[in-house]
Amino acid sequence: SVELLTEQRPWPEVDRPRRAAVSSFGISGTNAHMILEQASEASEAPEVSAGGVVPWLLSGRTEEALLDQVARLTEFVESAPELTPSAVATALASHRTAFGQRKAVVGSTRQELLDALRADTGVSGEAVAGRTVFVFPGQGSQWIGMAAG
Repeated sequence: SVELLTEQRPWPEVDRPRRAAVSSFGISGTNAHMILEQASEASEAPEVSAGGVVPWLLSGRTEEALLDQVARLTEFVESAPELTPSAVATALASHRTAFGQRKAVVGSTRQELLDALRADTGVSGEAVAGRTVFVFPGQGSQWIGMAAG
């Protein structure tokens, strides 16, 4: 049955996800309708499998700042043996600002990655601003080369 809710009331748990329909009718004739479903239980992000190669991505505003970042990361990882290579990779890739001077090393073990940082190997360089294009073609109006440089 459909019932208009005018005040808050309990929504009991049942043996399936709870669902609700929400409609909105605008004065100009706009009609929006959504069906919402209870979110599933949150799960931990999958860990990169042991033995897999992971990147450690570093950056700094200047070359000197980048070298300082490399030194600090090396010291931190050496002092925290419980850290896995994938945990460090995830933190560096998703929780750090990407500045212009960048360096990346790859490896499958802590020691490989630390050795690469110390040996000044890996890929480094300065990020160059590129061109960005936004294409909103609508339905069916794609054309050859529409996102080409």
